[in-house]
Amino acid sequence: MQQLLKVEWLKIKHYNAFKILGIFFIVGIFLSNYITLRIVGSVKDTQAGIMVGSYSPYNFDYVWHTTSWVTGCLLILPAMLMIILVTNEFTYKTNRQNIIDGWSRRQFIDVKITLAAVFALVTLLIAVITALIFGFASGSDFSFNKIEFLFYLLLKAFTYNMAAILFSVLIRRTGFAIGVFFIYLGAENLIGQLLDLWSVKLREVDKIDLGSMGSYFPMNAADGLMLFPENPVKSMTSKAFATEYHWLTLALALAYVALFIWWSRRKIIKSDL
Repeated sequence: MQQLLKVEWLKIKHYNAFKILGIFFIVGIFLSNYITLRIVGSVKDTQAGIMVGSYSPYNFDYVWHTTSWVTGCLLILPAMLMIILVTNEFTYKTNRQNIIDGWSRRQFIDVKITLAAVFALVTLLIAVITALIFGFASGSDFSFNKIEFLFYLLLKAFTYNMAAILFSVLIRRTGFAIGVFFIYLGAENLIGQLLDLWSVKLREVDKIDLGSMGSYFPMNAADGLMLFPENPVKSMTSKAFATEYHWLTLALALAYVALFIWWSRRKIIKSDL
């Protein structure tokens, strides 16, 4: 696998889309967190600041959670890069050339899956560095409080990357795959919000608590793990929403990513080149 990854690196290291999206992603993580910090600071200077109090999202009590959540909002960028890289294999017939050169179909898709995992790990590393910078800059005492959200970020990043691979091997055309991917994300999010509203109604009117049903869809399950960071306003409004069955959301997220891996591998191994 190490040798196959070296080949993948040779393919992408001089690719402009890889450089541009990579830079946007790295800068975007740091900039988005900085903007979040400034927004909270601005709210504190207004009359609404009394609701926020001394809350600071980048104290070490909150920084792992906040940074993971903000970073999770940008995962569409590495997912788009995965779509471009995989669909290019079909566009330029390099997938056939790899097979001619001695790769098996299984090796071809497994190295893509491994690359998706590498991208997720790089995302995690950038988030950790960003959290440390903002955490120490806050002047608060170091803490591992809520560090589990780094794992949820890793799972979410891998889920997005695997979904991108699945759309790529099913559609095989860059522009079409990206378009369908975005349409699917939008449609799932819309349906998920409608189900969340239904969940609230069931809880309040029928006294049936099925949890936040909008989080039971593939991408929403990964998103649902990255709950909005704790803050005074959220605490005041949390009772108005359906119960978050975290264990169920986590189980579904793991099941969906396993499905994405199985479906992608099966499609490549069983279909024509």
